[in-house]
Amino acid sequence: MFDTLGLICMIWWCMMLFHPLHADFQCRGSEAQGLPITNVKMNWRKMELSWESSKNFSTYKCTIMDTDMEAVEKEVNSPLCRFPVEQYIPLHKGVFFIIEVPNTNISKNCTFIPEGMNGSAIENFSCVIYNISLMNCTWQAGRDAPGDTQYFLYWQNSRDDEEMECELYIKDENGRNTGCRFQNVMIKTEKAYFLVNGSSKDSVIQFYDEYIQLYKIEILTPPLNVTANCTRDSAGCIITWQPPLTRPVKNITCFQYEISIQNKDEPKEEKKDPPVRNNRYEFQNYNEKKKYILKIRARGKNCLISSNWGEWSEPIKFGRGKDYFIFVILFLIALGTISVTLLQYCLFKRYCSFKSIFSPIPQPRNKFNASIDEDIQTEYVHLPKKSCTEEITMIEEMT
Repeated sequence: MFDTLGLICMIWWCMMLFHPLHADFQCRGSEAQGLPITNVKMNWRKMELSWESSKNFSTYKCTIMDTDMEAVEKEVNSPLCRFPVEQYIPLHKGVFFIIEVPNTNISKNCTFIPEGMNGSAIENFSCVIYNISLMNCTWQAGRDAPGDTQYFLYWQNSRDDEEMECELYIKDENGRNTGCRFQNVMIKTEKAYFLVNGSSKDSVIQFYDEYIQLYKIEILTPPLNVTANCTRDSAGCIITWQPPLTRPVKNITCFQYEISIQNKDEPKEEKKDPPVRNNRYEFQNYNEKKKYILKIRARGKNCLISSNWGEWSEPIKFGRGKDYFIFVILFLIALGTISVTLLQYCLFKRYCSFKSIFSPIPQPRNKFNASIDEDIQTEYVHLPKKSCTEEITMIEEMT
């Protein structure tokens, strides 16, 4: 026989998350008549399962189980079963409850079944925390959700905090909410609860919920004050830094650091030693004639800090590197000499005649080629003409 107790559960849930969930809460007993266990309720905030019993049994056994068949069992002496608050069970896949009386055939099975159109719930829900206190959550619309479906995000940082709706939605080109931005997020040791509900005029939209440990989704900021102090002796370089900014951490050994040292002249030559736990590193293979690029990033180790590698620090350069000064000077001198020579050549070619500067040397007269020589002489040498008087003497022979 089924008991329709969903109304009681749903009223409490509506007060908790502001927006009603579409689900059915059904219970079925092992006996058709006179089942002593009635009025089953579940307080999700306190993880308390309660019921009423018409008979005083000394012992009850209660079990809560999700669809992945992960069950938690407890034995109690009263009609109230408190499960560990660390038992975070999402509801969108359905939850099963079993209340039994040991050594009898009395039992009651209750099922929390979400309602709505299959494929209408959001998909690929994920969140990330960055810059210490900023958080983004994103999702995709259900593959079979109607076109007018709109989604709304509600979340609760811990069981002691109030539930809140997203204040700054991220929308797609159709105006549908596909994400949310959060500010001033505090990372606590308890898991945060997220629920994305939907509405449509055409059909009922399935909800999606998830518990997330916030410190696990944090992207750590880069380590601070990274410095490299190098010497010429065998000590090499001493590299120091400070832990990244995050929520207060008492034990500095909670961080693990990865150090990347790259040769600037040979980018493929990168040195990555095993991660270190302290804030100091000795670089033994230092060569002052080389230029190095240093980066450091951090992650959590054996603490409540994200175990994913955070952001790299800003690259810093150390080392003298190759001395290119002499080569630069010689290159500039050679370049200047060539430029001056070319300039002189162009000026002479433009404004001067080589023939007027370098006149040809007169050649001796060639008697055999007088006419040719005379032409050459008249072309290049202009000798002044002298006036001469020729006297003719007549000699008369006397007989």
